[in-house]
Amino acid sequence: MIGILDYGMGNLGSVQNACALLDIDAKLLSSPSEMGDMEGILMPGQGAFRDCMIHLQDQGWVDPLRAWIKEDKPFFGICMGLQVLFEASEESPGSEGLGLLPGTVKKFTETEERKVPQMGWNRCGWKAGQQFFPEELEQCHYYFVHSYYLPLVDADWVAGTTNYGLEYVSAVSFGNCHAVQFHPEKSQKDGLQLINHFAKTVIRHH
Repeated sequence: MIGILDYGMGNLGSVQNACALLDIDAKLLSSPSEMGDMEGILMPGQGAFRDCMIHLQDQGWVDPLRAWIKEDKPFFGICMGLQVLFEASEESPGSEGLGLLPGTVKKFTETEERKVPQMGWNRCGWKAGQQFFPEELEQCHYYFVHSYYLPLVDADWVAGTTNYGLEYVSAVSFGNCHAVQFHPEKSQKDGLQLINHFAKTVIRHH
């Protein structure tokens, strides 16, 4: 079974509906104590970086989440679920992320060509050689809503990039931890097959 983190933020309804449509066995987790019965964890997210980390800390999720990912158990993060994997964000100076990956999330600079937030459909180009995201997803389009992004770096955990006036990291993958900046639960067929792919990897993992 896949656990959907209910920590007071995120598109829980949309993610639940996507799982139900795909016939994925999933349930909302309102407490870290429920994680032990799960085979995979899905973390939706939206809103501000600091608010997200406060909710996670106040409800006791931070240490169990770090331990889950460090133990290489299946994890899939969406939007803010990607950003909090990193050390910090310009959105919330002084607020620490989970720190599982190095780096600071930056704010887009608005230009005539680039509106902030990025809101709408865009591609994610999957990095050659990455192991998790299937090659057949290469031409897919996904729905993005965000004002902050992870700058492009040369690292093994970079799984996909997107261009929005600049190239940035829009997907990460290391071990059994995967996360995307876009919203697969709002991306119709293309997004649903990505969630379904994660569910299948969870089954294979066990």
